[in-house]
Amino acid sequence: MRIKTGAGLAAVVLLAGIALSCARSEPRIVFGYIGLVYYQQAEGAQERFTFFVLAEDDEGIDHLSDLFLYHDREQLRWHLNSNDWIRHEQDGRTWIGSRAISVAPGETLPRGVFRAVLVNQGGERSERNFTFDAPETPRLPFPTLAIDEGYFTVNSLYPVNRLVAHDAQGNFMSMVELTSLTGAVAGLGLPGGGVLIALWAEDPPNFTSAFTDAVPLR
Repeated sequence: MRIKTGAGLAAVVLLAGIALSCARSEPRIVFGYIGLVYYQQAEGAQERFTFFVLAEDDEGIDHLSDLFLYHDREQLRWHLNSNDWIRHEQDGRTWIGSRAISVAPGETLPRGVFRAVLVNQGGERSERNFTFDAPETPRLPFPTLAIDEGYFTVNSLYPVNRLVAHDAQGNFMSMVELTSLTGAVAGLGLPGGGVLIALWAEDPPNFTSAFTDAVPLR
């Protein structure tokens, strides 16, 4: 058995170092979820999906470049890049995704198996399947919100209801969970002056929500 010494051993060490430096790691989809949101439209409630994944990459979240959602049976694909997706932090970990996964007006989003693909800037990718079987028709009637002379009235069978405040440009300002479906707006601690208020109603066990049109805070 011959033992490499001197320059030969140095060359072996150098080559090993190059191999390690060129090693690439795939991004990871640690967890993900899909939720169904009904949006208020003149012709009836329109379906959209919220889709988020808990993503990791050894070189950091900023090294991620693309996130795809496929429904292979229906041959549908949605593509988000790092400029498109919403990014939020929770417990020191980063979620990326969208609240606006939709199809053409009048069409229903598919149910069943979805496939998420996460890609980083080096071209490495990973994928993970999700199953989402929301009911084809809403389980609960679409909720309503009315504000008149400083009082709000919510008509909702959803177990969780929140009022969401936006400015005139549609930028989020604040949110408050309701403990009563009627009451004085002043008691909610929402900002005043040119604010628009919408109702976000949730059915958490079924990953389903409804979002009403915004109304002026009067």
